[in-house]
Amino acid sequence: MGLRLLHLNLHGLIRSHDLELGRDSDTGGQTLYVLELVKGLAARPEVEKVELITRLIIDRRVSSDYSNPVEKVSSCAEIIRLPFGPKRYIRKELLWPYLDDLADQIVERLQKDNHLPDWIHAHYADAGYVGSLVSRRLGLPLVFTGHSLGREKLRRLLAAGIDHDQIEQTYSISKRIDAEELALAHSNLLITSTKQESDEQYSRYGRFSSENVEIIPPGVDLNRFHSRNLNLSEEEKELNKLFKPFLRDLNLPPLLAISRAVRRKNIPALIETYGRSSILQQRHNLILILGCREDSRQLDKQQREVFQQIFELVDKYNLYGKVAFPKQHRRDQIPSIYRWAAERKGLFVNPALTEPFGLTLLEAAACGLPMVATDDGGPKDILSRCENGLLVDVTDLEAFRDALETAGSNLSLWKTWSNNGLEGVSRHFSWDAHVCNYIALMQKRLKFLAPRHWTFGKIKEASPIGQKLIFLDLDNYLEQANKLSILRDKLKDYSMNHDIRLGILTGRSIKAARFRYAELQLPKPAVWICQAGTEIYYSDENKSDIFWQDSIAVDWNRKGVEKVLFDLKDYLELQSTEHQGLYKVSYILKQPSDAILPLVRKRLRQSGLSASPNLKCHWYLDVVPLRASRAEAIRFLILRWGLSLDKVLIVASQQGDTELIRGLTTSVIPRDHDPSLDGLRSQQRVFFSDSKDSVIDGLKHFRFLKTQ
Repeated sequence: MGLRLLHLNLHGLIRSHDLELGRDSDTGGQTLYVLELVKGLAARPEVEKVELITRLIIDRRVSSDYSNPVEKVSSCAEIIRLPFGPKRYIRKELLWPYLDDLADQIVERLQKDNHLPDWIHAHYADAGYVGSLVSRRLGLPLVFTGHSLGREKLRRLLAAGIDHDQIEQTYSISKRIDAEELALAHSNLLITSTKQESDEQYSRYGRFSSENVEIIPPGVDLNRFHSRNLNLSEEEKELNKLFKPFLRDLNLPPLLAISRAVRRKNIPALIETYGRSSILQQRHNLILILGCREDSRQLDKQQREVFQQIFELVDKYNLYGKVAFPKQHRRDQIPSIYRWAAERKGLFVNPALTEPFGLTLLEAAACGLPMVATDDGGPKDILSRCENGLLVDVTDLEAFRDALETAGSNLSLWKTWSNNGLEGVSRHFSWDAHVCNYIALMQKRLKFLAPRHWTFGKIKEASPIGQKLIFLDLDNYLEQANKLSILRDKLKDYSMNHDIRLGILTGRSIKAARFRYAELQLPKPAVWICQAGTEIYYSDENKSDIFWQDSIAVDWNRKGVEKVLFDLKDYLELQSTEHQGLYKVSYILKQPSDAILPLVRKRLRQSGLSASPNLKCHWYLDVVPLRASRAEAIRFLILRWGLSLDKVLIVASQQGDTELIRGLTTSVIPRDHDPSLDGLRSQQRVFFSDSKDSVIDGLKHFRFLKTQ
C-alpha cells in the first residue's frame, strides 16, 4: 500500500480551485502552499491517499464551496471540512476555544477508519495544537510547519511600539506561542522553508530540537509562472485596462508589490519611500495588488487601517497618476501581471517586516522579474540561490530608497538578474523537486518510528468501564455534595438499570482515595483516575494501567521539575510526601495568584522540560508530564475500551476544571461552582445546574438514561 497522509490547515478559506488569496489576513500564501502540496503529493505514485482537514463554514458572506463537507481535489485527494465553533467565517484568533472539539472529531473519525494515516502534517499554530492532541492519542507521527511564528510576530509588534495588552487582545499571542511549544514538543519532524527560520526563530522556543529539523524550500508552479509571452497581446490589453484608470504613463517600469493588506506586509513603508524619492517617481510607476475588495468599509479592522494609511500617503505625496491599487483582479491574472511588469523592465518589491519564505518572490523570478526584498527570513535563501536582486532593511527608509533607486538604474544588471532568477527557480524551486524532497525526507525520518495504534474497542477482553460513565471529583464535588444519601440511591439505581458506571477523579493516591471514598458509601467505581490524571486503576485492582503509564512517561524528568522550580520557594511550597506521585510534583501556593501559572509554565518551557502545570482550587499546583491530564486520561479510556465520548458525563465544579470541559464530552456544573467556570456558559455541551441534585439534573438534561 502507498502512503496515506493527513494535512491540517484550519483557518483561511481553502478550496481546490480559485483560491481567494488576499481576501483577508488569513487567506494568503499558506493556503496556496498547502493546496499545491496536497495536489503535488496526490500526483506521486508513492502516495495512496491525501486528506486535508479544514473548517466547515456556513456563511452567506462567503462562497457555498466552504460548506461542502467533502471536496474532491483529485482521484486520491480530498478536502474534508468539519464543523467547529460558530458556523460563520471568523478570523483565526477567535478559533482557540473550539480547537479541542475538532481534535475529538478527528480522533472519532479516524477511529472508524481501518487504515490510519502514516503521518499528520499540521500547518500553523492552531493546527499544531490539534495535531498534537491527535498524535498523542493515536500514536501517529506528527510533522509541523509553523509558516509564521508567534514569538517573532510578538517581537516585531513590540518593536513597532504596540502595547503588549493590545497585541494579546488582537492576536491571542500567548495562546499561539503555547500551541507552538506544544506542537514542537510532540513533533517527530519540523519542516522549515529556510535555515534562518530554524536558527533564528524556532530556536527561541524551549521545546525546539535542531535534530528534528528539515529544510525544504517551497516550490512554484512553472506551468503557470514562466516568462514565455505566448498571449502577451491579450494579457497586455487586459492589464492595461486594469491599470489605466490609475496611471498616466503605462510604459514606465513598475515597482510591483503583491501581498495581503496587513501590517506585517509593510506596504505603507513602500509608498512612503516612493513618495520621498523624486527619482523613483520620475522613473517608475508603483503597482499594489492587495487582494480584492468591494467596499473598504467592509474589510476587517486591520485591513481598513492599512488601506486608510495607503489613501492618506497617496494624498500626502500627491501620487495620483503614479500609484495603482485596483479593487479587483482574477487569480489567473497574477502570472500575467508579473510578465507585464517584466516586459517593462520593472522590479518586484517585498517590503514585509517578517517573511518566513516569500513565495511571491519565486513567482516573480519564474516570470523573469528581479526583486528588491526585505532582508528578513526567506528572501536571504532565495537570493543565495537565484542572485536576482537586492536585500534591504525595510525599516530603514533611506536604505530602502537607495536600494530601489540602485536596482532600477542599470539595465544590464536588470537583464543579468532576470536570467539568473529564471535559471535559479527552475533548478532549485520547482514543485516536482519540493514534493520529491518532502516524501524522501519523511520516509527517511519516520521509517524508524514505531507508532502506537490502539485497536479501538476491538480488544477481546471485556471492557471494565461499561458503556456509560459518570466522572465525579472526589476531592471537591463529593466533599461538598449535599444529600449524599439521595445521590447514593440514584447511582445504585442507574448502575443496575441503565448500565451507568462510576469514575472517580482525584489528585490523591489510589490508597488514600479508596480510604476516603469508602466513607461515602457510594457504589463501587469502575475506574479511578488518580494523582491528577497520571494513574488509572480499574475497580479493585492495585496496579495502574501500564499502557497509560508508558504513553505519558515520554521525556518526563521529575527531578528536573523540582530543580527548575526550587527558587520559587517564596511562592510555592512542596507538599508532603504522601501527596507526591511518580509522575506528579505537587505544591501548595503560599498566596493565591493568577500570575503563578504562566510563570511556572515559562520556567518549564525555557528548561525544555516536557511538563505541564495545573492549578486547582486556586491553592494547589500539580506539575505532571506534558502528555498527562485528567482530560487526556478520560480520552485514553475511551479509545482503549471503545467507548463513545457522548456516553461520558463529567461533573466539574472548581477552578482548574476547564480542561475537563473542553472538547466533545458532556459536562455538568453544579450550582455552587467556582466563578472561574462562568465563562463557559456559551458552550453547547456544558449544562449549568440550579438544582441541589446536579448529577440527576444533568443526566436528565443530556438524556443519559435509557428510559428517556
